[in-house]
Amino acid sequence: MGADGRLSVPDFVTIPFIEGDGIGVDIWKVAQKVFDTAVEKSYAGKRKIEWLEMLAGEKAFTRTGEWLPASTLQTAKEYIVSIKGPLTTPIGGGIRSLNVAMRQDLDLYACVRPVKWFKGVPSPVVHPEKVDMTIFRENTEDIYAGIEWKAGTPEAAKFEKFLIEEMGVKNVRFPGDSSYGVKPVSAQGTKRLVRAAINFALENHLPSVTLVHKGNIMKYTEGGFKTWGYEVARKEYADKTFTWDEWDALKKEHGEAYANEVQRKSLQQGKLLVKDVIADNFLQQILIAPQDYSVVATLNLNGDYISDALAAEVGGIGIAPGANINYSTGYAVFEATHGTAPKFAGTDSMNPSSVILSGCMLLEYIGWKEAAELITTALQATIMRKTVTIDFYNLMTNATLLKTSEFGNEIIANMGVVAGEGQLKQSSSL
Repeated sequence: MGADGRLSVPDFVTIPFIEGDGIGVDIWKVAQKVFDTAVEKSYAGKRKIEWLEMLAGEKAFTRTGEWLPASTLQTAKEYIVSIKGPLTTPIGGGIRSLNVAMRQDLDLYACVRPVKWFKGVPSPVVHPEKVDMTIFRENTEDIYAGIEWKAGTPEAAKFEKFLIEEMGVKNVRFPGDSSYGVKPVSAQGTKRLVRAAINFALENHLPSVTLVHKGNIMKYTEGGFKTWGYEVARKEYADKTFTWDEWDALKKEHGEAYANEVQRKSLQQGKLLVKDVIADNFLQQILIAPQDYSVVATLNLNGDYISDALAAEVGGIGIAPGANINYSTGYAVFEATHGTAPKFAGTDSMNPSSVILSGCMLLEYIGWKEAAELITTALQATIMRKTVTIDFYNLMTNATLLKTSEFGNEIIANMGVVAGEGQLKQSSSL
């Protein structure tokens, strides 16, 4: 990571990986082969990835007695960019979630989840092609900070006493019988996330950033997220954005017609629209008008719901990529977004697309966009040929069922094939 805030990536780069638990072994092996082939085809040997294994999850526990060894976190920091398969959540005490632990330790404050439909993927909605969003989910605060106390414990009793006797809280419905959780949301945490979302929208020439929140009920946490998000847009990007709270202020001072005209002219000038939507309404909007949203910034729990709901619209989390990024340090962990599916471990049957597309995000992040595009185009061609794994096969007609490894080989075979409207042709660029 350079002083200018940009990654400096050598042509022969070492990238750590965690293969993952359950089906992770199957899908990682396939994904690595796809990545290596795409890099070779794109750069003819002038660039190459050397893969370095890190241990986490069941494999780490078996070998070291630790679910997440300190050496793994140190390696992730040393090499800056890494990728992982799905990890199991340890049963009993200790780490609640290995994924959350890595995000917290590396301060990977932005969970970035692009959601876009691949033509031919079965979908439960009529027009999945209208879904094209990137979610920026705050990764380190909110209830995922893990600050809570179980009912009946001395800690819960102490916290309850503090609330009632010192803070004057009167609406604990069942004192003595309640568990408690604390939801920290800060101006600093909010602003760095919204800043990343706005930068992404501007760099990719996208029309809007939507702040999704539940500020109508949680006025100082979720409401603070909305307020601080708008502050970032107004104060740091005043010449590049137009915000709904600006519109509201203009409406109050000059009337709605004037406010609408200012907004119209701002958008004509190419300014980014920054708006907000209540979380429950947003879950409705992504079904009835997904085309109205391009980049979404939201808190941790909202982002969890929204990401999976959107993934379902484009074929499920089996084809949903993700990344956890700190845009200041450069630290980034790209990951499969689904679970470990242990009953299918070793069956060579699951869809590897989530980790493959997460690898495409990694390639784009380090500037190797040609290799990323080669993979996504080949994946699209493979799907259009209806040569798919069991999840898609069960929802398609006249499809060919492939194993995980066969699906990866088919993607490789289709590198250089362009998926057109109803036909496939060989690209002249390869």
